[in-house]
Amino acid sequence: MTQPYVTQDIQNGISTIEFFHPAHNSLPGDILAKLVDEINQAGTNDEVKVIVLKSGGERTFCAGASFKELININDAETGRVFFSGFANVINAMRKCPKFIIGRIQGKTVGGGVGVASATDYCMASKFASIKLSELNVGIGPFVVGPAVERKLGLTGMSQIAIDADTFYDAEWARQKGLYAEVYDSTEALDEAVQAFAENLCTYNPEAMKEMKKVMWAGTEDWDHLLAERAAISGRLVLSEFTKEILKRFK
Repeated sequence: MTQPYVTQDIQNGISTIEFFHPAHNSLPGDILAKLVDEINQAGTNDEVKVIVLKSGGERTFCAGASFKELININDAETGRVFFSGFANVINAMRKCPKFIIGRIQGKTVGGGVGVASATDYCMASKFASIKLSELNVGIGPFVVGPAVERKLGLTGMSQIAIDADTFYDAEWARQKGLYAEVYDSTEALDEAVQAFAENLCTYNPEAMKEMKKVMWAGTEDWDHLLAERAAISGRLVLSEFTKEILKRFK
């Protein structure tokens, strides 16, 4: 696999949305936009009862923002638009009327932690450690923060946001509430995700739709909130501090 992609495969009521990027499944703007489209399509497709969100490859679920695109941001509006990509994915996931199961097979960083946190039920392998690295580059997990805080609580989110150098292991993430289950291998994870999704397909779709509304109650302001957060990140990415850090990645 060398080319980025976002695919959707529908089998027996289960929509599997998969993304991939050769740079450790980082998320440039076009991949983020395609994810939004696929999530919206699955949400309105009567054939779909449940969604599984996963990434390609074995080692990394998602490396977060594309450093290539971050390096090329030269004005606040471009920065706002880029970070709005993550906001749009999170908002699409919370508004989607179908349950979204996260399949997290490996390490996830920054924006990837936000995507995992925006799933409704998240299952992981023991290799799925997490890190919020944004402060390391002079920004901060502003856009993904609300989703991460919703799963980990303010204390957990603050801990990994401030300790931006450290990967926290999958068991820590399970104890804090991000992961429902942690498995010893990717194979065991995939078997469990499939079985769980198949079982959900036996539930009343209307009941699941109403349950999702209940679970996401109180987030109705996120369209506005995450847009504001994207503007903050778009401004900070232009700071001299961040520009100097990003030069190292050229």
